[in-house]
Amino acid sequence: MTGYRKVVVGTDGSSPSMYAVRRAARLAGDSAELVIVCAYYPNSRRDVERARDEMGQEAFQVVGSAPAEDSLRDAIDHARSAGAGSVDTVSVLGPPIDSLIETAESHSADLLVVGSRGLNTLKGRILGSVPSEVSRRSECDVLVVRTTR
Repeated sequence: MTGYRKVVVGTDGSSPSMYAVRRAARLAGDSAELVIVCAYYPNSRRDVERARDEMGQEAFQVVGSAPAEDSLRDAIDHARSAGAGSVDTVSVLGPPIDSLIETAESHSADLLVVGSRGLNTLKGRILGSVPSEVSRRSECDVLVVRTTR
């Protein structure tokens, strides 16, 4: 028993984010509700392809509600296989940091789990650090899961 009643975790559909989902699911177990959130932007396929061309592996941002819903369905499977009993999902139109913070607040979360991709590069400084900003702004506990080694 972790003492947490409600755990919120973010996913963008990437393998590293699913690692964070599994970690959050193990923490939630049968005693806490797990809420999985996926933020998305309403962009065209052309915008997505251009982002992938320019940013390569760092273009992990979910674009459009259909990919977000697919990511959430996949995340539910990961969460259940890791032992989560009660799982809810939320897709949010907007930037990841605001979406995570707002979801944690609106669901009265005790714990917010975010993955860290280790973007210690110029791209990381330009994109900003989701874990850093979430840790700074969150009203609840924050667990930063190292998703790459």
